Amino acid sequence: MPLLGSVIVPHPPVILPTVGRGREREIQNVTDAYRAAAQKVAQWAPDVLIVSSPHVVMYSDYFHIPSGGRTTGDMARFGAPQTKLNVAYDIDLRREIIAEAEAAGIRAGTLGERDAKLDHGTFIPLYFLREAGVDVPIVRIGLSGFSPFVHYRLGQCVARSIEKLDRRAVYVASGDLSHKLQPDGPYGFAPEGPVFDREITEAMKSADFLRFLTLDPSMCERAAECGLRSFQMMAGALDGLAVKPDFLVHEDKFGVGYGIATFEVAGRDESRCYAEQYENAERERLAKKKASEDEWVRLARMSLETYVRTGKPLERLPDGLPDALTNAQAGAFVSLHVRDSLRGCIGTTAPTTDSVAWEIIQNAVSAGTRDPRFPPVRPDELDKLEYSVDVLGTPEPATAAELDAKRYGVIVSCGTRRGLLLPDLDGVDSVEEQIDIARRKGNIGTQERYALQRFEVVRHT
Repeated sequence: MPLLGSVIVPHPPVILPTVGRGREREIQNVTDAYRAAAQKVAQWAPDVLIVSSPHVVMYSDYFHIPSGGRTTGDMARFGAPQTKLNVAYDIDLRREIIAEAEAAGIRAGTLGERDAKLDHGTFIPLYFLREAGVDVPIVRIGLSGFSPFVHYRLGQCVARSIEKLDRRAVYVASGDLSHKLQPDGPYGFAPEGPVFDREITEAMKSADFLRFLTLDPSMCERAAECGLRSFQMMAGALDGLAVKPDFLVHEDKFGVGYGIATFEVAGRDESRCYAEQYENAERERLAKKKASEDEWVRLARMSLETYVRTGKPLERLPDGLPDALTNAQAGAFVSLHVRDSLRGCIGTTAPTTDSVAWEIIQNAVSAGTRDPRFPPVRPDELDKLEYSVDVLGTPEPATAAELDAKRYGVIVSCGTRRGLLLPDLDGVDSVEEQIDIARRKGNIGTQERYALQRFEVVRHT
C-alpha cells in the first residue's frame, strides 16, 4: 500500500500553551491550521507515521534513524517538563528503510545516537496528532549534509519500504521556513528570507515538489531555512503519486516562517516522477556550465579527471594555454562543489611550482583526493563536479579595519600556525566571521595574539 498522504508542519515550541504561556495566542491561526491538518491525518487512519525532523542528530554523510523500541520526550528544555510524550517505534519498517537505503547506496542507519529522547521537531507534530486521536508507532529520520537529490532518494526508499510491508502510512515533514523574516526577530532579517518563504509556499500550494529540489542553495542558506531537506525527503516519498494539496497557513509573526499544508494521495501520476526530471535538468545545467569554463577551470578539470580515471597525473601541459597560465607564478586554490555543496578544496598561498598552470594541476588532484574532510572523488562523480580556481595575489600585512570579506581573503598567523579563508564566500558576510573561521582553521585560540594578512584573488568559474 502506498502512502495515504503527507503533511508539512512547523515546530515552534511557543505554540504549546505550557511553553507559550499566552504567547501562543499570537499565532492562533497557526494553531487552528495545525489542528485541521491533524484532523485530516486522523481521517486517513494511518497505522504508522514517518517523521523527518531537522532536530534529530545530523551528520554530513549519514542519515541517522533513532534506534530502540520506544522513546519519550518532554518540553523541559523550553520550561515545560510536565508536557510529555511516550511513543513506540515501528522496528520492522525502520529495518526495511535502512535496507532499502543500503541497496540504493545511501548511508543511513541507527549509528551515532547522542540523545534517544524525542526532539522538539518531532514532539510538536506528535502533540497535535495525539490531540486528534492519532496514537500510532513512528519512524523518526534525521537530515544530513547530502545533496537535495539524495534526500529525495531516501524518501523514495521510505515509500518502497512502506509498500513492501503494506503499511498505512502518513509522512510528516517537520520544518520551519526562513528564520530571517523580521529585523526585530531573534535571527534578524535577510532579503532572501521572504523570497524563500514565497518560493516554498507557492510550491506547497501547487504541490510542485520539483521546486524543493531546484531552489538556489545560496539563497536558501542566506534565508537561514530550517525544513527544506525534510520537505525534499517527503517529496521523494511521494514520487510518482498524484496528490491533492491543501495549503492551510503561512505566518511570520515571530520573524520565523511557519507553513502548514496537507497532501492527500489520489493515485498514480507518472508525470510527478521528479527524480528523472531533476536529473535531466541537472545534466543540462552542468553541460552549459562546462561549456562556458575558461582555460583555468578546464585545466583543473582535466587534471583531476585524468588522475581519477588513470591513476596518473598529467605529465605535460596542454597546447595553447595563455601566457598568464604558463609564464606566471602564483598560489592557487582549486575548489570542487556538487550542487553548491563543497566536495573538496586545496590550495597554496604562494607558488610552489614553475607556473600557475602546474599549481592548478597539482592542487586539483589534491582537492579531489587529499582533502581530509572528504573521501577521494570516485569516477562516477566526475560529471557532477563543478570547479572554481582562485589565483592568489601576494599577501600583505593588514589590520582588521583594512579587511573586506567580499574583496580580500585573509590569513591569520600565530607562530607556525596559519589559517586561510578565501574572499566572497557564501555565508561569510563580515570581517569578524572571516577572521574567526580562518583563526579556527589554523587552530589558533581566541586569547592568542595573531597577525593578519590580506590578499586579493582572481576567481575563475
